[in-house]
Amino acid sequence: MAKDPSNPGFTVGIVGAGTMGRGIAQIMAMGGMRVKLYDAQAGVAEEGRSFAERMILRAAEKGAITDVEAKSHIADLAVAGDLQEFADADLIVEAIVEDLEIKQKVFAALEAIVAPECILATNTSSLSVTAIAAAASSPERFAGYHFFNPVPLLRVVEVVEGLRTARWVTEALAKVARRAGHEPVRTKDTPGFLVNHAGRGLYTEGLRIVAEGVADFAGVDDLLREGGPGFRMGPFELMDVTGLDVSHVVMESIYHQFYEEPRFRPQPLTRQRMIGGVLGRKSGGGFYQYADGRKVEAKPAKLAVDIPDSVWIGDPGTTEGRALAAALAGAVEIETGSKPSASAICLFAPLGRDATSCAVAAGVEAERAFAVDALFGLDGRRALMTTPVSDPDLRDQVHALLAKDGHAVTVLHDSAGFVNQRVVATIVNIACDIAQARIAVPEDIDKAVRLGLAYPQGPLAMGDKWGARRILAVLDAMQAFYGDPRYRPSPWLRRRAMLGVSLLTAEG
Repeated sequence: MAKDPSNPGFTVGIVGAGTMGRGIAQIMAMGGMRVKLYDAQAGVAEEGRSFAERMILRAAEKGAITDVEAKSHIADLAVAGDLQEFADADLIVEAIVEDLEIKQKVFAALEAIVAPECILATNTSSLSVTAIAAAASSPERFAGYHFFNPVPLLRVVEVVEGLRTARWVTEALAKVARRAGHEPVRTKDTPGFLVNHAGRGLYTEGLRIVAEGVADFAGVDDLLREGGPGFRMGPFELMDVTGLDVSHVVMESIYHQFYEEPRFRPQPLTRQRMIGGVLGRKSGGGFYQYADGRKVEAKPAKLAVDIPDSVWIGDPGTTEGRALAAALAGAVEIETGSKPSASAICLFAPLGRDATSCAVAAGVEAERAFAVDALFGLDGRRALMTTPVSDPDLRDQVHALLAKDGHAVTVLHDSAGFVNQRVVATIVNIACDIAQARIAVPEDIDKAVRLGLAYPQGPLAMGDKWGARRILAVLDAMQAFYGDPRYRPSPWLRRRAMLGVSLLTAEG
């Protein structure tokens, strides 16, 4: 059993003083723990300690801590000349290169030095915790402890339970995290752990939409930011920040580790761009072009066309149909008959269906049929979807109508589920599967994604906000249209939608 992490003399040894190691050292010291920092490369541990010291002093300058506290924290930072100096450590956190064999060798050396009750933890982001622990003589005291970069700012850490990890180990690591000012989220040892696992939907579905020719990169990003869901960045902006040499490799890794699970299927276009060196900001350009480090924004084209004389809404009895009618009220004549007049433009507000299916089901000409995404409200950027034969002049008239009160409009080619419906439903569905598999409890799933990925809500709360039944309807319609098992609804989602309860409802 480990020493109580709340004890004043609790000592943390950190192996690896690079970006992650020095960040972990900083927060551990600021949590009042003694820290020893080691790196096999000469001078790196000293640099790491100096960096952590500067960050602590900066916190004092900003008034986050007192000068007395800063001096105390800095006094708790020490450099270890070799692994033997970790003999009195209560916890070891390894933050070295992502190589299974090297990590196993380091932990084997540590096991011969530290006390039997010392906890051994790895900050790995991509390797199996169980695989690393398999070579240990005491795998029950071994766990994952995955922090995010930059460590002091992203205040969440995944406490990863390996196949043989003892409960007292994860409980102690959770206490250490809280003492260091971080929120612990517990997860089982699965590919991507919790945050990278739950975050797959934003990337893979965004890529699928572009690969299908529904929208371009900016069209996807703009709608996810401004069209209701409220993401801070879209998937292509995010991939430009992280770089495809990281993002695509992670996508492929998780896909293969889950034995080609369709939900995580990557797209060839990111591999092609990665091979071509079009990585993102780090290569000077990616999905977007950059000037002086800032994204070059395209100027929207101005439409000089009249709005239509009248529109007919094909599904006026649905929540989405009523929302569309309310948004257009006063701007255009809205026909209320069971069939449109010969001159009216036909508008639909479907869940998970495409504009072509709506037109055929209603028995109207596809040339004058269009769909508008009303699931997320119509207060932000609006999505206008065409059929393959929609009249361009009528399309421009509808565009002008939707933009009449100052709203930006993104025009999409036909797609079952628009952009936002597809991406949000995929994100919610993956999170539901994580909950269904008992990889983590619902509360931790949402906390991890909110803090680790900066989503506007956790994915389960997101599903609740927009309605579990509506998300289920989107997935059912998409699966029926595409015949792709990636859209099969999670049992967790289907049952809670049927019962009318929150997706955060845990089971006893």
